[in-house]
Amino acid sequence: MLKKIGLGLVGATALLIGVVLVRTFTYGGGEVGDRLEVLPAPEVSAESAAQHLSEAIQIKTITIQAGDPRVGQEGPWLEMHDWLETTYPAAHTAMQRELVPGTLSLLYTWEGSDGSLAPLLLMAHQDVVPVNMGTESDWTGPPFAGKIIDGYVYGRGAIDDKNSLVALMEAAEALAKDGFTPQRTVMFMFGHDEEVLGSGAEDAVQLLKARGVRPEMVLDEGFMIIDPSPITGKRMGFIGIAEKGYITLKITVTGKGGHSSMPPRESANVRLSRAILALEENQLDADFKTQPIAGMLATSAPDMPFVQRMALANLWLFGGVIDRSMSELPAANAMIRTTTAPTRLSGADKDNVLPQRSQAIVNFRIHPNNTPDEVLAHVKAVTAEINDLSVEIVKNTINSPASPISPVDNRPYAVLASVAGAAGEGAPIAPGLVVGATDARHAAEISDNIYRFAPAILTGDELTGFHGTNERISVENMKRMSEAYAQIILMMDAPD
Repeated sequence: MLKKIGLGLVGATALLIGVVLVRTFTYGGGEVGDRLEVLPAPEVSAESAAQHLSEAIQIKTITIQAGDPRVGQEGPWLEMHDWLETTYPAAHTAMQRELVPGTLSLLYTWEGSDGSLAPLLLMAHQDVVPVNMGTESDWTGPPFAGKIIDGYVYGRGAIDDKNSLVALMEAAEALAKDGFTPQRTVMFMFGHDEEVLGSGAEDAVQLLKARGVRPEMVLDEGFMIIDPSPITGKRMGFIGIAEKGYITLKITVTGKGGHSSMPPRESANVRLSRAILALEENQLDADFKTQPIAGMLATSAPDMPFVQRMALANLWLFGGVIDRSMSELPAANAMIRTTTAPTRLSGADKDNVLPQRSQAIVNFRIHPNNTPDEVLAHVKAVTAEINDLSVEIVKNTINSPASPISPVDNRPYAVLASVAGAAGEGAPIAPGLVVGATDARHAAEISDNIYRFAPAILTGDELTGFHGTNERISVENMKRMSEAYAQIILMMDAPD
């Protein structure tokens, strides 16, 4: 009997190992979506594109809070508009430009010859975030001088997002000079306040909606080609097919207050701390099986170490291990679940006073698997046993669900993935989830095909420039982006 049991265990173990190995060796290996032949584009001068980006950086279109720029402070945006018209005369001759009513956002329309074709909408934004006071001297090139140093353009907006705005206009100028006349209408939308709510882009979308415009594809900022990718250690491109939602909650705990010399056992601050710890220890569920994370991991699989690939191929067995491992890495954790981030705490105004009201502001970036209502319900459930605690949504800030997930089995994605692969010199391209907010989130009302990608190659060190010190982009990348945007326009214009 024992011998039979032993043989049975050996057989079961061998079968388990066999299943794990088969799944491992057959996991991934193919890129998501189709690939197309990339059409040649008019050549763009790297030096000229970089110089134009330098000039755009010098125009201080800084937004700090919702409603910026205030009345009387519109000068930099008006200067930007004039600069665009002067710098890109052929594009302005080919396209109609209009100011979105009540905003400083721009909408360009390059009318196509075939009105039956849904238009192409390409987006970027004019505004930039400020530079933290006292950090200006940490920059290699002053943040608003647009200096070109050792093959890089330095300055605020170099990668967020004046690089895209300039590269799009470089593409339009090159195409117009080359005699291109589109069959499919091409539209550019340049929001004026993306960094502080994106009301300009929201109004522009409503304008297009009122006109009955439904773009075949919307493309905005988001991912790029990363070298090396943190997933595989090799060059890899990512196309954002969705972006996370955003909600901020205020958690308030009330207490008796009093003098700190006689503190109670369960003061308001103590109970608030317990609430924050409970949220930290009870995160919303992770997801590995749906887009975009499933496609990203499957595309990455061939370049992964064997053990990592084995675990991902057998989530039924190693799911818990993968969850714990990825949860330890902030960037990875943000891809697989709704994140919880306590950002502001407040209590008493004096060190010897117990607060009667303790508050925490907690920001959640919502995964497509969750809704704002589910996040609110989760917080209330996790903190339900803490006395005298209330939860409410913070007003006058971004409050939006995750975007819909755009398809990867259509021509728009195939065009983007093909151009991205060429720009990345053969790098694999995968779908991705954008963890920040972009103006593209508003476009869900007018299109089902919304993507977030800029055709530049960035290193991990260069990525730290987003909202940080030494924001910069290479001169070479400005040529790469300009020509790739032109290719996207040409390939979306070509017959299916």
